[in-house]
Amino acid sequence: MAALQKIRNKGALLVIVIGLALFAFIAEEFFRSIETSSNDSKMQVGEVLGEDLSVQEFQAMVDETAEIIQLQRGVNSLTDEEMTQVKDQVWNEFVSYKLIEDQARAAGLTVTDAEVQEVLRQGTNPMLAQTPFVDQQTGRFDVKGLQDFLKQYEEMKSRASQVPAQYIEQYEMLYRLWQFTEKNLRRQLLMSKYQTLLGAAFLSNPVEAKMAFQERTEQATLDMATIPYTTITDKEVTVTDAELKAKYEEDKELFRQDVNTRDIKYIDVAVTASDKDKADLDKKMNETYQKLLSATSPAAVVNASKSTVPYADVPLSRNAFPMDIRTQLDSVAVGSTKAPYYNAGDNTMNIVKVLSKTEAPDSILYRMIQVTGTSLDDAHNRADSIYKALAAGADFKNLAKVYGQTGDSLWMTSQQYEGSAIDEDGAKYLSALNLTGVNGLANVALSQGNLVIQVLDRRDMTTKYNVAVVKCPVQFSSATYQSALNKLNVFLGQNKTLADIEKNAARNGYTVRERKNLTSAEHYIAGIGGTKDALRWAFDDAEVGQVSQLYECGAANDHLLVMVLTGACEQGYRNWDDAEVKEYLTEQVKNDKKAELILNRAKDVKTLAQAKAQKGATADTLTTVTFANPPFVGATRTAEPLIAGEMAKMKAGQFSGAVKGNGGVFFFQLIDKKSTGEKYDEKTEMQGVAQTNLRIMANQLANDLARKADVVDNRYKF
Repeated sequence: MAALQKIRNKGALLVIVIGLALFAFIAEEFFRSIETSSNDSKMQVGEVLGEDLSVQEFQAMVDETAEIIQLQRGVNSLTDEEMTQVKDQVWNEFVSYKLIEDQARAAGLTVTDAEVQEVLRQGTNPMLAQTPFVDQQTGRFDVKGLQDFLKQYEEMKSRASQVPAQYIEQYEMLYRLWQFTEKNLRRQLLMSKYQTLLGAAFLSNPVEAKMAFQERTEQATLDMATIPYTTITDKEVTVTDAELKAKYEEDKELFRQDVNTRDIKYIDVAVTASDKDKADLDKKMNETYQKLLSATSPAAVVNASKSTVPYADVPLSRNAFPMDIRTQLDSVAVGSTKAPYYNAGDNTMNIVKVLSKTEAPDSILYRMIQVTGTSLDDAHNRADSIYKALAAGADFKNLAKVYGQTGDSLWMTSQQYEGSAIDEDGAKYLSALNLTGVNGLANVALSQGNLVIQVLDRRDMTTKYNVAVVKCPVQFSSATYQSALNKLNVFLGQNKTLADIEKNAARNGYTVRERKNLTSAEHYIAGIGGTKDALRWAFDDAEVGQVSQLYECGAANDHLLVMVLTGACEQGYRNWDDAEVKEYLTEQVKNDKKAELILNRAKDVKTLAQAKAQKGATADTLTTVTFANPPFVGATRTAEPLIAGEMAKMKAGQFSGAVKGNGGVFFFQLIDKKSTGEKYDEKTEMQGVAQTNLRIMANQLANDLARKADVVDNRYKF
């Protein structure tokens, strides 16, 4: 009872303590949820219509597209620049499709399986021509070939344990390619439906068509006098902030930007090879040349030289080699070696040894049986038996089925393997294909088994070369790089502000450059690769006036970069007093005031002769002026739509009076109007007008949809 009484006496305190504990628990969960949401948001590449795209999802899309491109090109990898293009392509297609998909859904548009099947049956869609299911005889998509493949794919999966791994991998690659094609085909059909619906909303009529025809085909000759605004000095006009603000409101839409931008000033040091570095490379290349002259194994010499062109003991077409090497192939005799030479095009030293030239097919139709066994000897023995049976007239497909394979024929083109790394097994396999005659057999012993090959057809015979190429870039050494790095670090240690950097850069051998309106959608700063960290700094961390750290960057880690953020402008309308906006507004207000002065001085001008007599006037004649194609005036170096507009309503001999234009005040007299003689076709003209209207509105619609969708692009963060 005493204990219970103590609890009662402390009741208020306990309520407070328990309440605080509960609050702490709830607060902990609340802040944990905020942290989780914050971490999730940090992993978002972008957002469209409120739908997030995570970095994992985006990377999966990029990997899928890159794999398909590699399959279509027959290469094993893409360059950094090509991967950058893939990322842009994937992002742009993602945004475009999401915008159209949303509009199509609202309009009730869908793509049915039956519609897809009809497109496959017709086989004319350009997308289908990029698949392997194309009839080599007709060059058209073969829907039956696709159906046969899909059936074979399902059969192969059901007995995967009996099928060689390499065969399974090939089928899986082709299946992924088809899945990718079908998905994009459906998207294309949906977008096409929406565009067709949109196009049906843009019509023309005979009156509009006739006007458009006249505007395009009725050409005028004008006798003209021009008084450029430049004839009035800037000292003769004054511009106030109030006038700039008024002009800003008048032209405000010109200053809307849909992305964040930054202005920077920067020093970029491109590190290059020193004289010592070049001399060291010359010595190394001459040593390699001597080894290659007598080498029995060119591969060993080429590999030891660290050449950027790997050696493959297989005949290759000219297209397999860099452009500068191609020019040497026919000038170097078989068995000869060209001494080291410098190629400025890619800044490399080169040696070329031509081992052989042969006539070989560019396209080969073949079939094969992959042979494995309990050991390599077992595989070789089995392959020998298969080879002898085929040579004696055995049926190829029946033998293939015994080993769990179909024995179907395949086309191999040079493009599928040239440009890829070819190992020893690959070289044996490709050499057998290139050198075996039609209906000939080859038994190719590989490191893990054998291939028994039969060549069925050879097409497009061309000269192929077995060439050893040593191509070594002229590169800087680590000592040269460290020297450049130390020098720039010392300079930055002594000059910590933009003012000091600009003041002392030139005397230290540096140039301060400027870049305005850098956007977060760009991949490089000043065209320098590997500047993602610098880009993130500029958009996420930097304050105006701040000097960045020194970035070691460049595609080959050959650049040193330091930046200063000089301006920042966020998405939306740029302010009237933004430096670039203000410069534009000032120029426009000055021109307006100069026009007023010119018009006031010429208020009594009634004829072209009087106009030509005005101070600063330039006489000129314009020909083939049409309403649809505004004239470019040489005296002002501007296009002048108002001249075309005034001309369209004038008659021969009529004087225009003063016309205020973009670059000056114009006076002209219409000499004549003549037709180009083009025949009027009402139906064609109406279609053209409708298409023009659709094109203009489609571009505007795309911009409006993107703005309405609140598209967020955070790719620069990753």
